[in-house]
Amino acid sequence: MTSIDQQFVEFIVKSLVSNPDAVSVERRIDEKGVLLELTVDPEDLGRVIGKRGATAQSLRTLLRALGTKNDARYNLKIVDNGVGGTSNAYQSDDDSSVADDDYSDNNSTVVTKTRQELAELDDLDV
Repeated sequence: MTSIDQQFVEFIVKSLVSNPDAVSVERRIDEKGVLLELTVDPEDLGRVIGKRGATAQSLRTLLRALGTKNDARYNLKIVDNGVGGTSNAYQSDDDSSVADDDYSDNNSTVVTKTRQELAELDDLDV
């Protein structure tokens, strides 16, 4: 059975992506609160993150509002399971880090720049 927070994230993300069947949200409870791990098709990762991380930050803001209502702290982790089978994660914790793997394709500078921008956004208190 899925919880309301999982259904909430799943509904929003499925409406954004071109392959909604590949969307999955896993829920874990840890010492920091509720961690939602979002996995999407590698081609849809850019849509979920958005320019300069705007879409991902909006999702996190909506989750924060839901957390206020439910007296819970939510963290959203966007899992990149795409290029070459490597797994990287974009997480919203205060002390989060973004994994730097070497990519051999032509988009490596764009990927690296996007990761740096996401890391900077995660450090902001909004």
